[in-house]
Amino acid sequence: MAVERVFTAFNFLVEISVEGLADQLCQAAFSECDGLEMSMEPKSFQQGGLNTEQIHLAGPISYAELTLKRGMSQDFGLWRWFTELMKTDRRGLRGQATIVMLDGHKQAQITFKLKDCLPIKLRAPALNAAEGGLAIEEMQLVYAALEVEFPT
Repeated sequence: MAVERVFTAFNFLVEISVEGLADQLCQAAFSECDGLEMSMEPKSFQQGGLNTEQIHLAGPISYAELTLKRGMSQDFGLWRWFTELMKTDRRGLRGQATIVMLDGHKQAQITFKLKDCLPIKLRAPALNAAEGGLAIEEMQLVYAALEVEFPT
C-alpha cells in the first residue's frame, strides 16, 4: 500500500548560511516563498532536407529570483549580510539557502537547495510600536543553481 504524502505550501522552513559570517544566518520564519523556478531555453534547428520537423537540444538553464515575504526574526543576521556586501572587500560574500517543505506532522518532505545566493533586496515593513521582534517585509535573493532533494 502506497503512503500518501500531504504537502501544504504554507508549511516550510528557510535556512541560510554564509561562510565567513554565520553557519546559521537566517533564524527567520516567512509567510511566503516564491521563485523556486528553473527554466531551460532549448537550442532549436532544422535538419537540411527535413522541413516538417525541428531538432531541440538542451540549452542554458536559468533561475528565478527567490522572494521571501513577511518574515519575523529575533536577530539581525539578514541585515548584517546585506550590510557586509556593501563593503568593498566583502562583495563576494555568498550564502547557501535551503527551503524545506514539511508535511502536516512537521516532517521534511522535499528540500530545495540554492547555491551561491546573493541578496538583492531587503525591505523593512512600516514600523509599528505594538509589535515585537524584527520584521522583514520582503527579501529577494538571486542564486546560481537549484538542487531538489526528493523524499525517500
